[in-house]
Amino acid sequence: MKAIGFKKSLPIKEKDSFIAFETEKPSPTGYDLLVKIWAISVNPVDYKIRQNAAKDTVLDTPKIIGWDAVGTVEAVGDKTSKFQIGDQVYYAGDLTRSGCNAEYQLIDERIVGHKPKTLSAPEAAAMPLTTLTAYEALFDRIRIDPEKDKGKSVLILAGAGGVGSIGIQLAKKLCNLTVIATASREDSITWCKDLGADHVVNHYHLKKELENIGHSEVNYILDFVDLEGYWELAMDIIKPQGHIVSITGSSKPLNLNLLKNKSVSFSYEFMYTRSMFNTEDIERQHDILNHVAHLLDEGTLKTTLTTTLYGFTVENLKIAHEMQESGKSIGKTVILF
Repeated sequence: MKAIGFKKSLPIKEKDSFIAFETEKPSPTGYDLLVKIWAISVNPVDYKIRQNAAKDTVLDTPKIIGWDAVGTVEAVGDKTSKFQIGDQVYYAGDLTRSGCNAEYQLIDERIVGHKPKTLSAPEAAAMPLTTLTAYEALFDRIRIDPEKDKGKSVLILAGAGGVGSIGIQLAKKLCNLTVIATASREDSITWCKDLGADHVVNHYHLKKELENIGHSEVNYILDFVDLEGYWELAMDIIKPQGHIVSITGSSKPLNLNLLKNKSVSFSYEFMYTRSMFNTEDIERQHDILNHVAHLLDEGTLKTTLTTTLYGFTVENLKIAHEMQESGKSIGKTVILF
């Protein structure tokens, strides 16, 4: 089968930052499905791993990355029970295994969902990773109760990004929250409003703009961009007994004492925790993806796809990575095989 990977972490414009090669098609065992891939999506995690996985070495065999895929089940392992050959599926993969930048992939059925029936392959491929991340942040980390917490405020940092784009929809449509998103460019402001944000504020003047819309403090903060850069400001604008969730981490220790007087809760959200540690509730991601597929099919949620590149090629992967590295892409970029 054809795959695209890298042996050395190189700048994306370098000739061999990605290389195409042939490798053996794998066979499923246990809980694995063998999926013939139709389309893949590219996320920030892709370029971050490409930049760091082989900085000081040259790998013997190319590393295949890629998380977010749509395809057809071609074969199943002996412990599978949720899917049959021919089923159309979508999923966000597993960091500890070979990625989806290949014609075929093995994936544990417990982190796979049935593809939304009404969406095209590119529309569906845009959704899994970002949706699981935002869904887990809201329901598994903050533990939002849509009835009890109705009307409470959530600030979504980087509203027009991949996670922010679905986070806005989930927070508004499923959680009944007042949604405030950050964006600065006209196109990203419009995008956030179209997705359902009640307010869009400029992150360069965040505190002042929150005051201008009557939300000098917020109940929840979802950091989808830069925890370290926003940490002290977040402490200022979070309400007492509020909750902050971050997906970005920090390069230096954070001053957790700033949480104390307000009794603020803080959580990290890492979508790969369940698959990386084979947690007891690993099937939760299967259930979330199936729930979201239903919401997409009934029109409650909509795809966050904005760009489709046609053809599984080194050139298209390079384009997609450049778009992610720019920090200016809106929504999701998908490659259709």
